[in-house]
Amino acid sequence: MVQTVNAKLLSSIFDKIPTRLNVALLLFMASFISYMLRVNFSIIIIKMSADTNATTIQINSSLTASSSDLLLTNETDVVYRSSHNDDDDQFNWDKKAQGLLLSAYFYGYLFPNLIGGSLAEMYGGRKVVFFTMLISSIITALSPFAAHNNFIFMFIMRFVLGLMGGFLYPALHQIISKWAPFEEKGKFVSTLMGGVFGTVISWPLTGYITEHFGWRHAFYAPAVLSMLISFVWLYFVHDSPTVHPRITKAEKELIEKSLGAVKTDKKKHWPPMNHVLKSLPFYSLVFLHFGGTFGLFFLITAAPKFMSEVLKFKLTEAGILSSLPYLARLIAGYIFGSIGDTLRHKKILGTTAIRKSFCIFSHIIPGLFLLLLCKIGYDPYICVAVITLSLGFNGAATMTNLQNSQDLAPSFAGQLYGIINFVATTSGFISPLIVAYFTQERSTMDEWQWIFIIGAFVYILPGLFFIAFGSGEVQKWNEGQSDSKSDEKNKP
Repeated sequence: MVQTVNAKLLSSIFDKIPTRLNVALLLFMASFISYMLRVNFSIIIIKMSADTNATTIQINSSLTASSSDLLLTNETDVVYRSSHNDDDDQFNWDKKAQGLLLSAYFYGYLFPNLIGGSLAEMYGGRKVVFFTMLISSIITALSPFAAHNNFIFMFIMRFVLGLMGGFLYPALHQIISKWAPFEEKGKFVSTLMGGVFGTVISWPLTGYITEHFGWRHAFYAPAVLSMLISFVWLYFVHDSPTVHPRITKAEKELIEKSLGAVKTDKKKHWPPMNHVLKSLPFYSLVFLHFGGTFGLFFLITAAPKFMSEVLKFKLTEAGILSSLPYLARLIAGYIFGSIGDTLRHKKILGTTAIRKSFCIFSHIIPGLFLLLLCKIGYDPYICVAVITLSLGFNGAATMTNLQNSQDLAPSFAGQLYGIINFVATTSGFISPLIVAYFTQERSTMDEWQWIFIIGAFVYILPGLFFIAFGSGEVQKWNEGQSDSKSDEKNKP
């Protein structure tokens, strides 16, 4: 009886909150969980690896190895697992092995982007997101066992985790296309900055857990949280206002009226690629998203290493300081999203003008800050401040590459985002290899300057290209383009 009363009370409280706010909050939490499971390994691997004492043996005609001990082979060397059996076990993963493990997530993450949006259209974004979070939590919980089995098994676990993550963001964009009123699009897209908050929380928390409780618990804690959030998502989120059982009639009409200007064909689950591949605004978006994602993924995988090895911060300090740029990006993302929505709602600037002008903040300024990093010296706190400003300004991506797929093809927003994210995800395994290449002999500021220069140009060049050739208008290949209201709203 008490449980029934409590359930009704909880339901009545949530019913008083606008349903789309519940959806927005859980979009934030889904992104939060995805990044928490993604980025914690960048800290954990520092504790797991004993590469400074790694045992490397050369292969020759007189050498044989037991397959049960073998972790990684190539043409020249074999790396073996440490024989430690205590609670703080470490593994002799050299720089190359660490780079492969950090890249494994992105190898898996790559291809699901191409079908994530279509799966969301066919089966509903609600189910796609639920299963990706649930399976990801199980994979994370099994990771310590995988590490103790062998290197290949650990690589596979990271790969499968990336596979699940690859379905997520196209599905989230598909849900946004169904739930976000035109006037609130920027705020809804900014909820995807939940991934940034996941990074902000994960790095210092993971650093603390690994130092005080061991690296295994840094896998178990987020796995449990992910499983809980997945079931909360399943209860509160539905595929659209039309099928939501608890939405008010007034709110449903508000959303449907706002989105009614753009018609959709529910029988089609894939955009007309023969037209998409001839679209210069589409290529501009692909280039822009690659640049922004490269900068983001580069810092996700490399920042803890830079803070620990170059700036000489302790592991917990490295986790805290590495999270500051993401906290700045989270705050800036919401601010830029709100400003952009206001400019468009009050018709101060058109959609195309907003997208292009905000590229200055999301790409040009972050790139210039990375160039500045190469010139300001070696003071660790100045370096942290500049990196924080660089990624902080990239929060304006909520009004550029993170939202432009909604402009070009609202009928295929999830699918289109999946395509551009497929291309951009290649940066996730390119950037660790670049870091490994420049730091294979030693890891000092001299080597990292080249890494920052590359990052700067990958930011700036796509921004300039989009300013020249990008667009915020609904493209002709989008279904329902015949409605003149859609054209009017999206004129620059």
